[in-house]
Amino acid sequence: MSTIIENLAVIKQRIKSACDQCGRDESSVKLLLATKTVSAENIKIALQQGETLIGENKVQELKEKFEALKDTPHKTHFIGHLQTNKIKEVLKYADCIQSVDRLELAQKLNQRLQYEGRSMAVLIQVNTSAEESKFGIAPENAVQLVKAVAAMDAIRIKGLMTIGIFSAETEKVRKCFRLLKNIQSQITGLKLPNVAMDELSMGMSGDLEAAIAEGATIVRVGTAVFGKRIHPDSYYWNETKTEK
Repeated sequence: MSTIIENLAVIKQRIKSACDQCGRDESSVKLLLATKTVSAENIKIALQQGETLIGENKVQELKEKFEALKDTPHKTHFIGHLQTNKIKEVLKYADCIQSVDRLELAQKLNQRLQYEGRSMAVLIQVNTSAEESKFGIAPENAVQLVKAVAAMDAIRIKGLMTIGIFSAETEKVRKCFRLLKNIQSQITGLKLPNVAMDELSMGMSGDLEAAIAEGATIVRVGTAVFGKRIHPDSYYWNETKTEK
C-alpha cells in the first residue's frame, strides 16, 4: 500500500517537473492509471489518494473489477483494442473509449448508443509509429476518419490517442507524439461540428516527459505506480491483428 502511495507521489512530481520544463501548468495534464492486470484492491488504494481516472485494456477486466470499484468515485476509460462484438459489454462499464480506430467500429458503436438512447465521448486512436503490432488509424487517414465519425449523432469526439514507439531513443518517441499534435492542429483548423480536440492521450510510464513536452493532456501510467507486470509494456500492447 505504502509503495503505491509513494509511487504516485513520484509520478505527480515527474508530471510537475515536465510541465515546469516546457512552461505548462501541471493542471493541464491528467493522470490516467493504466490498471491492466492490477487488482481492484490496489486500484482502490490509488483512488483513495484522490486519483479519479483509470484505464482498462480488456473488457473482461472491466467487468471483473466493476463491483469492487463502483462505490469509489472515478471515471473509467477503455484504452485497449475494442472488438465490435464487445461493444455492448464495454458500454456497461466505460465512460469513454480512447481506442476508436476504424469506421466499422464507430458505426456499430453509434448504432448501439442510439439504441440505448445515450451518447459517449471517444478519442480517435492513431498509429503514429507505423508498427504492425500497434492498432490505430494510419496518420494519413486520421482526418478522414474524424470527419466520418463527426457525422454520427451518438459519438462525441474529444481528441486523439496514440501509443508511441517502444524505444530508448527519445527523439524517435517524441516524433510519434509530435505527429499526433500536428494531426490535432490540422483537425482543429477544420472546425468540424461535434469535434473537440481537447485531449491528447499519449505517454506512459517510460516516456511521459516526452509526451508532455509535445502537448499530452492525458498520460497513461501503470507500472510506475503499481509495479512491474510479468511482461514488459510492449507485450501487453502487441495485440493480435486478427481481432475485429
